[in-house]
Amino acid sequence: MSITAGSRPDGTRAPEAVEEPTAAVTTVAAKARAPRGMSKAAKVPWRIRLRRDRTLILMTLPVIVLLLLFNYVPLLGNVVAFQDYDPYVSSNGITAIFHSPWVGVEQFARTFDDPLFWSATKNTIVLFVLQLVLFFPVPIALALVINSVIRPRVRAVAQAIMYLPHFFSWVLVVTVFQQIFGGAGIIAQTLAEHGWSGFDLMTNADLFKYLVTAQAVWKDAGWGIIVFLAALSAVSTDLYEAAAMDGAGRWRRMWHVTLPALRPVIALLLVLRVGDALSVGFEQFLLQRGAVGAGASEVLDTYVWNMGIQNGDFSYAAAVGLAKGLIGVCLVLGANKFAHLLGEQGVYKK
Repeated sequence: MSITAGSRPDGTRAPEAVEEPTAAVTTVAAKARAPRGMSKAAKVPWRIRLRRDRTLILMTLPVIVLLLLFNYVPLLGNVVAFQDYDPYVSSNGITAIFHSPWVGVEQFARTFDDPLFWSATKNTIVLFVLQLVLFFPVPIALALVINSVIRPRVRAVAQAIMYLPHFFSWVLVVTVFQQIFGGAGIIAQTLAEHGWSGFDLMTNADLFKYLVTAQAVWKDAGWGIIVFLAALSAVSTDLYEAAAMDGAGRWRRMWHVTLPALRPVIALLLVLRVGDALSVGFEQFLLQRGAVGAGASEVLDTYVWNMGIQNGDFSYAAAVGLAKGLIGVCLVLGANKFAHLLGEQGVYKK
C-alpha cells in the first residue's frame, strides 16, 4: 500500500509517497539483527533441551541399551580370531581370552586350505544368486498386483493372507512343506494312489536349493511388499490420469509411472541384499541338514556353527565369521557405488 503525492481538492499538497515495508524486507532485516552462525536450535541451551525431551530420551534408552548389549559388546569377542582360544585355560570363558596365546592371522590362513570351507562358500553363493533371481522380484510383482486392486476390502484381505507366513517359525514352515512334498506327504500319497511311487522332494539333494528358495518365497515374500506398497502410495494419481489421457494403457502406465517410482526403493533393497549375500540363512538349513546331507545344505552360517559349537574350534569359527562380515561390508560399498553410477542414492548419498 502506498500514498502518492498530488493535489487535494482544497488546494493543499498531499504528502510524499510512503511505502510500507514488504515481507521480504522485514525478513532480511530480522536476519541482519540476528547473530551470524547461530541457528534457532543453537539458541536453546542443552540443559533446557534435555529437560524438554526427557520423555523421548527415556523411551529410547531401553532400545539403546539392548543395542549396545547384544550388537556392539559381542564385537569385542572377535579378538579370539587372532588367538588359539581355549575356554578351559581359565575359570571362565571371558578371562580365558587374556590367557590364550596370540597366533596372528593363522586362523584366517587355515580357511584357504579347508575344502569344507570352500564347499560351504560355493553353496552360499549359488543360493544367493538363485534367491536374487527367483525371490527378489516376487515382492515387487505382488506389490504391483495388490496396488492394482481397487476394492479396499479385497486388498486388505490379500495383504493379511500374504503377511501371515512371515510370523511362522522355520520349524512350522519346514513341517508344512514336509506334509506336502515329503515321502508321506499329500503329493506322494496322491501319486501312490495312481500307481506312482518314490516321490520325496524333501530328501532330494539335487533340488534342495530350489526347495529352500520356495520356502523363503512362501514365508517372506508377502512381508517384503510392505516397503514397495509404501512407495506406491506416495505416487501422485495425477501422473496416472495424465498418462491415461495420453492414451497409455495399464501396462504402459505400470512401465512409465509405477516402476520409475519404485526404482529408488528397489536400488536400496538390492544394495542391502547384495551386502547380505553371504548370509542366506541358518535355522532353515540346520533343520533340513539331516535329510539332504551336509554337502547340499552346508552354508557359511551353518559351517561357523558346526566348527565353533560342535567341534569347539572357537578361534577358527570366529575368523570365518569375521571374514564373512568384512566381505559383506565390501559388497555393500561396491553395490552402493554401482547404484550411484546408475543415478540412485543407494544406502547413502555421494
